[in-house]
Amino acid sequence: MRTIGVIGGSGLYELEGLEDVESKKVETPWGDPSDKLMTGRLGDTKMIFLPRHGRGHRILPSEINYRANIYALKQLGVSYIISVSAVGSMREEIAPGHIVIPMQYFDHTKNRISTFFGDGIVAHVSMADPVCPILSEALYEASINMGAEVHKGGVYICIEGPQFSSRAESHIYRKWGVDVIGMTNMPEAKLAREAEICYATLALCSDYDCWHDHHEAVSVEDIIQTLEKNLELAKKILKEVNNTLTEERNCNCTNALQDAIITSRDSINEEVKERLGPLIKGYIE
Repeated sequence: MRTIGVIGGSGLYELEGLEDVESKKVETPWGDPSDKLMTGRLGDTKMIFLPRHGRGHRILPSEINYRANIYALKQLGVSYIISVSAVGSMREEIAPGHIVIPMQYFDHTKNRISTFFGDGIVAHVSMADPVCPILSEALYEASINMGAEVHKGGVYICIEGPQFSSRAESHIYRKWGVDVIGMTNMPEAKLAREAEICYATLALCSDYDCWHDHHEAVSVEDIIQTLEKNLELAKKILKEVNNTLTEERNCNCTNALQDAIITSRDSINEEVKERLGPLIKGYIE
């Protein structure tokens, strides 16, 4: 059975037609994920939902245990991760309420661990094309089918937060050529690539950040109001993506570690092999 992981708000797993719903506590070598994971079945697809900030939105973007979240999804057999994320628009044509499927990320965070490797093993995966082309196309087609105003492509800049940008920062980011801004998709995308899981973002635009002369600076109230409107649309897209997603993963995400591990095999001890088992078992005996 195909398994899709969804990282986002807790309301997303209340999908019409979702059956056999249950809550699972998953332990990882990096501690606990953000919360218990909700599993269910949608037709012939297994769905696993993880509230990124915990139920009740208790965890800051920089406090999220990204390694535990991605590792937990890997342990449960997830092959696709859909990151449902609130973003600010850095472009006039991307209006609040629109959906963006970014194809690139700019990691502007400062204090986050962004790899499973280290402590006895070294690997360098390619992040040249960080988004799975199959999953992103499926999300784009599903969004169109559900009548969304959707933009495919562009750059998502991930900032540390939790504060929103200053006006100076916002204008500089626009000059850098970014299209949307958020606080959570890095290092998610990097860790998903190391775990050989297909990853793409369903970005829900909530505001114009603070660069726009004719719109008020971003506020939590604005974000919540827009996200509540987009939540039902996001649920429809998540259901529809099952009809547009290919069964087989014919993409480079599936073998990202094939030539990435450069540590000599006889130098990798048993503790490392056990810690990284679900990630490296196809490459390290």
